[in-house]
Amino acid sequence: MLTLAIDCSARFCSVALFSGSENRILAAASPDIGRGHAEQLPAVLQSVLDDAGADLSQAGRIGVTIGPGSFAGIRVGVAFARGLALALTVPVVGVGSLEAIAMPAARQLGQSVMAVLDARRDHVWALIVDAEGVLLVPGAEMMPEAAAALALDRGCAISGSGAALLAGVSPALASRVAGDLAAPAIEDVARLAASLDPETNPAEPRYLRDADAKPQAGFVLPHQAVS
Repeated sequence: MLTLAIDCSARFCSVALFSGSENRILAAASPDIGRGHAEQLPAVLQSVLDDAGADLSQAGRIGVTIGPGSFAGIRVGVAFARGLALALTVPVVGVGSLEAIAMPAARQLGQSVMAVLDARRDHVWALIVDAEGVLLVPGAEMMPEAAAALALDRGCAISGSGAALLAGVSPALASRVAGDLAAPAIEDVARLAASLDPETNPAEPRYLRDADAKPQAGFVLPHQAVS
């Protein structure tokens, strides 16, 4: 079965096609576009299909990152993936951005790993899995100091765009930095999507933070009573 994977959770517009029967990535692309995922995703998808010599109709499953990450990017990716799955009548599975960083690293290193992404505004998003990729600490937003203390307490390696930030807070973590990915590798997203159960891993956004845009109460007009 072919699994099509999509990630728009960060500044990259990533697509990969994974063959489960051959256990290999047929093609992948991750252009660093910054913004504008909705406009560029269709072209990136087509380029991956062309490189793989495949047709979209051959995809038997769609996988998409659900965050945490960019609010706009996650919405674009999830909506696009759901639309494709509906059109192709195939299952769609949600892949956590933190899981897709932590699980491959843990299996490669043979130890527990904290995936940590810089959430800006003096916060990080963090999650810990054991050496087998089993979830130990679910994803949450926290202060860098709290995440660093947790990583030290658990004795785990750290990987992701927030790793250097944690090492700056606790120099003892500098030797445990296993990577500085700003987003999961799309190849890892594809492999993970191929193995997850769509029923228990729905393609629903996981932000771990409230949206920046909120109603401005000061501009709300009072309701006028109707006589």
